[in-house]
Amino acid sequence: MIRVAVAGAAGRMGETVCRAVEGAGDMELTGRADPQLGVALADVLGDAEVLVDFTQPDTIVENARAAVAAGVHVVVGTTGFDLDELRGLEGANVFVAPNFAIGAVLMMRFAAEASRHMARAQIVELHHDRKLDAPSGTAARTADLMEGDVPIHSVRLPGLVAHQEVILGDVGQTLTIRHDSIDRESFMPGVLLAVRKVGALTESPVVGLEHLL
Repeated sequence: MIRVAVAGAAGRMGETVCRAVEGAGDMELTGRADPQLGVALADVLGDAEVLVDFTQPDTIVENARAAVAAGVHVVVGTTGFDLDELRGLEGANVFVAPNFAIGAVLMMRFAAEASRHMARAQIVELHHDRKLDAPSGTAARTADLMEGDVPIHSVRLPGLVAHQEVILGDVGQTLTIRHDSIDRESFMPGVLLAVRKVGALTESPVVGLEHLL
């Protein structure tokens, strides 16, 4: 059994992760850390092998450093922070995914390939109004993987979950690649995959779910 603790456990993503871990036959949920629950991260690291972090950009680096120092591997779903701050940590592995949905990973791959053959592209990403970072980590990652300069447009509205369009244009034609997460359950297969594989990584940090598929 993989012993898993969740940071940000009272948030919407955190609650969904906790349910997914509890429903996985090879995992045990050993701790839920969140200020709203009155539970500090240090209180849950002692029993965990893997920490799943869905907190905030201003806390993730400190959380990851504390976990690695305790010998606990980290799966990061938080975005909007400087990845360089997680480099050089020793004692455990760190895995970061801008998006854990399998369809989103495919969307990024298809967009990267299409950008090699189309003249220009832009990204429109749409998320719920409580998302703190803009552009999203998924959009930034997509743009990094694509050829050329790819502008990103961010939309934050209630009623949305996570959506992204990559629109490519060339002479007399456009190509649109779109992914929609209509429920946070869409991210859970990817989260559980990362929990299962983070301990076996041969380098750290690793960014992108495509490296585990």
